[in-house]
Amino acid sequence: MGILEGKRILVTGVLTDASIGFHVARIAQEQGAEVVLTAYPRPTLTQRTAKRLPSGPDNPPPVLELDVTDADQLDALAGNLRDSGFDHLDGVVHAIGFAPQSALGGNFLETPWEDVAIAVHASAYSLKSLTMACLPLMKDGGSVVGLDFDATKAWPVYDWMGVAKAGLESCARYLAKYLGPQGIRVNLVAAGPLATMAAKSIPGFEGMTDMWPKVAPLGWDIKDSEPTARACAALLSDWFPATTGEIVHVDGGLHSIGGPSA
Repeated sequence: MGILEGKRILVTGVLTDASIGFHVARIAQEQGAEVVLTAYPRPTLTQRTAKRLPSGPDNPPPVLELDVTDADQLDALAGNLRDSGFDHLDGVVHAIGFAPQSALGGNFLETPWEDVAIAVHASAYSLKSLTMACLPLMKDGGSVVGLDFDATKAWPVYDWMGVAKAGLESCARYLAKYLGPQGIRVNLVAAGPLATMAAKSIPGFEGMTDMWPKVAPLGWDIKDSEPTARACAALLSDWFPATTGEIVHVDGGLHSIGGPSA
């Protein structure tokens, strides 16, 4: 039996098989979970990708369209999950992040508030709104896991997404505080840079991907999402029953040595 045997888990952020969310869903299925995916902005792409999961092309998980910045879609989520056969959830994976190009790539001082607001809404506030949308199906408690990128430093080119990630980290702590009495744990996994579609869209991000493997004490493979996905699966399981409000770093240890100049 796997560590997620019998659990039902919602996974966001699956676009292609390079998505971190895809590998979390893969590991979750391998560990015995039943998975449902949400998709935005291209549900048909997620549906094709879902067929590559261990459940196979003849039995892919359900895919529900969900824009986490759309209040109406969030309000309808619990009902749509029930209609798809998910009358309860044991876990939720927040693998969502977005910022307009003007908010990245060294434009920090010129980015208008309107674009900053989009980044904060999609990448930080959405952890709260997604969790609350799923809450009616988590009456027996459960685990919420979000994907993070270390927000204690001002990384080159990450700019307002770094600010949004700082907001995500604080949001997770407040959710942990307020939802703990309901038996819901909220934790983040701060991964090193990975070769996802989102990362490739950040101008100059290759500077970090070139540096990281050389500096991280354990090394780092930007093409290997397995360590990150395993950490998410562990936090979704019952093996961390008294851990909440935590950030687990899965980055080869770079966060512990003071960054690239150490």
